[in-house]
This record gives sequence, C-alpha cells and structure tokens, in this order.
Amino acid sequence: MLREHRGFFLAMTLCGLVLRLFFLIYFPALTDDSHVYLDLAGNWLEHGVYGQTEGGDIVPVDTRLPGYPAFLAAIFWVFGVGKIRTVLMSQILIDLAGCFLIADLARRTVSPRAGRIAFVLAALCPFLASYAAAVLTETLEVFFTVVALECAVAALEGTTSRKLSRLWLLWAGTGASVAACILLRPDGGILLPVIGFSMLFVLWSERARRETVVSIVTGGLLVAVLALVPLIPWTVRNWKTLHQFQPLAPRYATESEEVTPVGFNRWIRTWMADYVSVEEIYWNVPGDKIDVRKLPRRALDSAGDSTLALIADYNGAPQLTAQIDWRFDQVAWERIRAHPFRYYFVLPVVRVADMWLRPRTELLPADPRWWEFNDEPMGSVAAVGFGLINLLYVVAALGGAIWRHRDIRYFGLLAGFVILRTAFLSTIENPEPRYTLECYPVVIVLAAGLFAGRALKQSNA
Repeated sequence: MLREHRGFFLAMTLCGLVLRLFFLIYFPALTDDSHVYLDLAGNWLEHGVYGQTEGGDIVPVDTRLPGYPAFLAAIFWVFGVGKIRTVLMSQILIDLAGCFLIADLARRTVSPRAGRIAFVLAALCPFLASYAAAVLTETLEVFFTVVALECAVAALEGTTSRKLSRLWLLWAGTGASVAACILLRPDGGILLPVIGFSMLFVLWSERARRETVVSIVTGGLLVAVLALVPLIPWTVRNWKTLHQFQPLAPRYATESEEVTPVGFNRWIRTWMADYVSVEEIYWNVPGDKIDVRKLPRRALDSAGDSTLALIADYNGAPQLTAQIDWRFDQVAWERIRAHPFRYYFVLPVVRVADMWLRPRTELLPADPRWWEFNDEPMGSVAAVGFGLINLLYVVAALGGAIWRHRDIRYFGLLAGFVILRTAFLSTIENPEPRYTLECYPVVIVLAAGLFAGRALKQSNA
C-alpha cells in the first residue's frame, strides 16, 4: 500500500505533522497530572527514588504506574532534565507512527482503500493531535493499543490461514504492547480479556486442527505472561518500599497515608453527569470550597436541606474530615434510595454519552460551559467545531459497525474492545472525554469501513 501510494502518504504525513506542530506551538498542555509525571521522572532519574517532592523531601509513592515516568526519564537522560519540547516532539513522531499502524489495521480488517481513508482520518484527527502536544499518557496509550490490536489481528490471520510459522513473534508483540498499556494506565489491561476472548472464538469457530490449537494456546499463554510479568517488579517494589500489596495503582491515585473520600465520591455519583461538574466541583475537593451555585438542580432534588448544610460545614472546615466524608456518604445513600434507577442506570449512561460526545476541548482555553457563548465566544465557536468533528467520527464509526460489520474481519475484537472499555467507563464518577480516546483507533477503522463503501467486497474477495 505504501509503495503504490507514496505521494499520498507523504502528503498526508506532512499535513498531520503540520497539525500537530500547530498544537505544539499554540496549545502545549501542562496539567496537574503533567507536573506529577515530571516530578516522578526527575526524582527517579536524578535521585534513584520513584517518588514525589513534598516539602523538600522525596516521598516514595505508588499513585502513578511507572510507564510514562520511565518514558520521560529516558528522554531526560538523553537530552537533559526538563526538556519538555523534546518530549512533545517525540510524542508527535510516535503519534504519526500510530497513524500508519491504524491505516494498516484498517487494511488488514477491511481493505486497502479503507487503509488509506483511515490514514487520512488519523493524520487529520485534531483530538489525537492535541494530546500529542500534552505531557500526558494518552498518546503512548493510544499507540500501544494500536500495536496490540495490529499484532493480534496479524497473528489471528496467520492462525486462520494455517500459516503458523513464527507467529510467536506477533503474539510476543501483542503481550508486550498490552504490558506497555498497563504500565501507562491501569485500565490498559482491558485489552487482555478482549484479545483472549477473540482467540477462544477463533479456536471454536475454526474447529481447529491440533497444530492450530497448540498455536493459539501457546500464543495466549505468551500474551498473558508478557502482559503481566512486568507488573511483578512494580508489585515487589510497592511491598518492600510502601509495605502494601499494590500491583497497579490506587483507584483514586491516593497516597498510602491519604484517606480516600469514599463518601464524597459516592455522593458525586448520585448527580454527576457531565465534564463541567468535574472541573467545577470534583477536582476542587478536597481543598477548595464547593460553590453551591454551580451544582445542578438534580444534586439538590432530594435531601436538599441536609446537603446544603453539609456543604456549608465542609466549606467552613480546614479540610475534608472523616466525619464530613461520613456525612456525605449518608446523604448519598439517602439519595440512592430515593432515585435508584437514576443512580444505577441513567447517570452511568449519561456520563458515558458525555465522554463520547462532548467537544474534546479540555486541553484548549475554551470555557467548559462553551454553550453559553459569553466569556470566550471564539472558544465556544471552536468547541462547536470540535463537537461536530467528534460527532462525525462517532456517527461514521457507528455506521460502519451497523452496516459494514459483516465485511470487517475480526469485528468482534475491535468492537469488543470499545464495548468493554465503555462498560468500564460507566463505573467511574468523573466523565472526562480523554478516557475514550484510546478507542479512537477502532473508531477510525470502523469509520473507514463505512467510507470505503462498495469497494469493500471487491477488496475482500
């Protein structure tokens, strides 16, 4: 495909590079998480301690997995500590390499024409491009997700076509890529069961010969071992250094001596529906005061008086105490009993929909309340544009899944990953759009399947 369309791929690569450089120059992103990762990487490299700086001391932590800090430390070791531009340029190159892998995944699962369409959609995707200019895990997580899916599809192709020689290299690549995903973010492990179920399905549907059975079983063991073994030294380190069993990272990224605000988080889940409340309420606690005026009406539609009194007590206290957190928990359970269907079904669905459909402008200076068109009209216009682009990608992917799924090889693997990750995201209380970005390679492949149109059957024949 590359040999036959060199000019096309060169032109689109340059366009993708220009788009990413635009975000690098005008909208480089350093968030609170970015500073945590940079601190971890610097301390690890310069002092040999995987920890955060607190009051002049370096305190060992397990709040973040070591994958992204290791990436930062490697760049700092070569180019010097604090070379953030070098980090972002490296991510841009990695992201562009991921565009080629997305194209090849579309070529393998749909057709060569779909591969070219997928390359355009990936290279010109503003969401992938914006996160390439952010000191966050998303670019690497997306890249290794694509590598894992690409290797898995290539290995399954070899298995079903009875080409069993050297498949272990592809399975090893799958397992190593899943390991990288897990070491970057705990939820990267979602890939492992999806790939495992796909292997079992091939084993059942093909009514495989003995050689094929052996190949898939050994391949599955290799994937599992390579994906999970890298967690052993991390788990041992946490046990020896922090005296606790932690093979991943704490659910709420809390330190070992920090109390998790379970009650507050449960109360949040009784009304949280969109990203605006994440910025205005969720991220401010504990620490800052809660602005009652920014609470939606549904947050006060039951136990309203006790909720207002509780918030007043929290705002007047120097910190979120265990007693106040217990009171948040009591109010939460009262609200759950009053609206169980909303808590267990409606709000999780709405939060997932918000993650998928909200304009992905969280790294841009646009107001999170972009629809009000008051403080920053240009930001609101940009948000509308981003929202329409995101809607186009998602609707096209749904169209590809509905009308072209029979023409997409290993559709179950691709769709299964999106479905399982979406189901996982429905369990969290803070709907951040970036959490669905890892699904975008599959979104692009399915959308390319739709846009490839009638050429599908000819290409697959």
